[in-house]
Amino acid sequence: MLRFWPGIALLGLTFPSAATVQSAVLPPHQSVLAEREHRMWKGPHRRAEFSEVPHISARSRCEDSREPQALATPDPLVVPSGFGHDIKVSFIIGTDGRVHSPLILQSAGTVGDRSVLRTVRTWRYRPATCNGVPTESEGKIEFSRR
Repeated sequence: MLRFWPGIALLGLTFPSAATVQSAVLPPHQSVLAEREHRMWKGPHRRAEFSEVPHISARSRCEDSREPQALATPDPLVVPSGFGHDIKVSFIIGTDGRVHSPLILQSAGTVGDRSVLRTVRTWRYRPATCNGVPTESEGKIEFSRR
């Protein structure tokens, strides 16, 4: 027991007690940042539409089709001042479930558009199927602040 006593004494010296910790008051510029962060946590509303991409070489008809299913579609971080309007985006969901060729249909400014395009490119879906075979589909999504 005497062997461990110096080690225990050192532990008591290295850790400050809870009584010595003081609460800090945020400076004015940090409180503004905290308010902006709170507004950004309120995510945009979205509405999605999906449709099949027609292929000229397709001979068979889809008797059993299924729309793509979202696996990972996080909301984009959009700067509130640059997000006064709705943003509409069109994209292709490939047979691999990845988003290809995102295109802004209705813009809300350069900063908001970049953020939305960057986020949409990372989205993953379970691809649409036609008779059990994965097929490409077109997706359109609208982000709005309501």
